[in-house]
Amino acid sequence: MPRYRLQPTPAQEQVLAEHCGHARFVWNLAVEQHRHWKLGRKSAPGFAEQCRQLTEARAAFAWLRAGSIIVQQQALKDFAQATANYFGHSHRKPTWRRRGQSEGFRIVAVRPADVRRLSRHVGAVKIPKVGWVRFRWSRSVPEGVKSYRVTRDAAGRWHLAFAAIPEPIPAPGTGAVVGVDRGVAVSAALSTGELLRAPALREAEQARLVRLSRRLARAERGSNRRAKVKAAIARLKARERDRRKDWVEKTSTDLARRFDVIAVEDLKISSMIRSAKGTLRVPGRNVAAKAGLNRGILAAGWGRLVQRLEHKAPGRVVKINPAYTSQRCSACGIVDAKARESQAAFRCRSCGYAANADVNAARNIRDTAAGHAVVARGRSGLPERTNREPQPVLLTV
Repeated sequence: MPRYRLQPTPAQEQVLAEHCGHARFVWNLAVEQHRHWKLGRKSAPGFAEQCRQLTEARAAFAWLRAGSIIVQQQALKDFAQATANYFGHSHRKPTWRRRGQSEGFRIVAVRPADVRRLSRHVGAVKIPKVGWVRFRWSRSVPEGVKSYRVTRDAAGRWHLAFAAIPEPIPAPGTGAVVGVDRGVAVSAALSTGELLRAPALREAEQARLVRLSRRLARAERGSNRRAKVKAAIARLKARERDRRKDWVEKTSTDLARRFDVIAVEDLKISSMIRSAKGTLRVPGRNVAAKAGLNRGILAAGWGRLVQRLEHKAPGRVVKINPAYTSQRCSACGIVDAKARESQAAFRCRSCGYAANADVNAARNIRDTAAGHAVVARGRSGLPERTNREPQPVLLTV
């Protein structure tokens, strides 16, 4: 979805916030209806029945009737899709929406005349009950768009996203294969030897974030001071999030243009970032260290990078079993856990091959995807342990 920065006036921003409130209210009512369902009761109302109930509610309450029917109906449509995704085991169960979180609404039945360009960098979109709202024309608007979504992030910024599927990036046709090893210290290591790191906050920004967090802990709940501190923290985190997303977009585009096949590990990220707190009976161990690791995984953008690669290079992303990719020597194929001397150093004790540990893993990923992984003693080349002690290579004549 191409996203643009909205530039509403204070009066328009107030109406947009009301639309978000109506969408959140309707969504939460739908959640409440489904929460009341129990075994033996009739099924919860579907989308059509909820639309009829919405019509009755709009006739009974003037404040709801003053809002846009499109915004409110599409909130029900979004809930119906979220419920279908939950029963399809692809998403979590839809739950309550809170003010300031997941704020937004969708508009459908958009006509070509509802979007126009005012100048080189300024456009305008027509939003029901709001009128013409300006947005930054950072790229051309896709032709034939039928719907768009307006969102507001925690930093108070408004964005406009048109529903359009971009064209995939064509393959270069050179037959090049690259392996990508994702890590924490190095966000993405390529089999070509490149080490890519996702940008983060600078040292001064991190120090400011720490000071603001301490100030937030001392602020009284519900006070204006606390609201100002939370807004400042949200702006800093939004800056970090924007940098990471920009890095992911540029990196995924570069890889899709340079290589025909992109091999990555098939990582279960949701399982990897689970909390280690445990329970009251069985408390967790090294909870703080595990929490720091989870933050590092999320900050590296592992999931979003592969997701954007699959969008831009469909059918060209290969996921392989990650077993032993960091312990196998990409030169001789020996699997040795002690060969990784540190986080960044890999030295094979059998053949003497030395390289960056992440680059060595990326080359194993590449070779496995290409189907010509180096094997030892006639093994199949699939990710499996080689039952052999490292043997120093002795060349004698």
